[in-house]
Amino acid sequence: MKPVLEISEVLSSLAKQRPVFHSEADFRHAFAWEIHQRLPSDALVRLELPVQVRQQFLHIDVWVVYQNTTLAVELKYKTRRLTIHIGNEQYRLKDQSAQDTSRYDFLKDVQRLEQVVAVHPNSIGYAVLLTNDSAYWKKPVNHSTVDADFRLYDGRVVEGVLAWGVNASDGTKKDREQSLELQGKYQLRWSDYSYPSSGSYGEFRSLVVKVSPINEAG
Repeated sequence: MKPVLEISEVLSSLAKQRPVFHSEADFRHAFAWEIHQRLPSDALVRLELPVQVRQQFLHIDVWVVYQNTTLAVELKYKTRRLTIHIGNEQYRLKDQSAQDTSRYDFLKDVQRLEQVVAVHPNSIGYAVLLTNDSAYWKKPVNHSTVDADFRLYDGRVVEGVLAWGVNASDGTKKDREQSLELQGKYQLRWSDYSYPSSGSYGEFRSLVVKVSPINEAG
């Protein structure tokens, strides 16, 4: 199934106007608006839409319907501390720690999108992560960490059952105890997004994982 638009093109266009966002909500709104501007007026673009998957409802960040095709997009925005001015705006990004649980949450988005596209005909899912924290895209030196299964470094292939290491604390796993099981196989490829600052954490990169129905190529 050919998507109604390419997410990589959406991000590339967005980066020229918004190299940085104040928050994940800011990113979500700008992303949805960019899609709205790129599609004809009869396209449906919704934020935080509750979508039924079997006996439950999943809230999807951005839901797009156009020409009998549906795009379901989950977005994550993870930052390290950065204060910069762009135009008349000052951006004061927080230092968000807990990369281990954030990795888990991103891959849970992939799992959720697999569930969505399995029951909604003519749908494609996209899990998107935007960050200025290189800990997400760099290959770790130590591969025996408690979150090894959830690592998102560039070039890695993720598939099958993903679980916490045996030494993961109860605090780390709180509300995330359950292992994840992916039906598909995904190679993680990071792309440059923006360089709003030459200082520390001034580089932003994006990761996009496309989720298609399991019996469909690509």
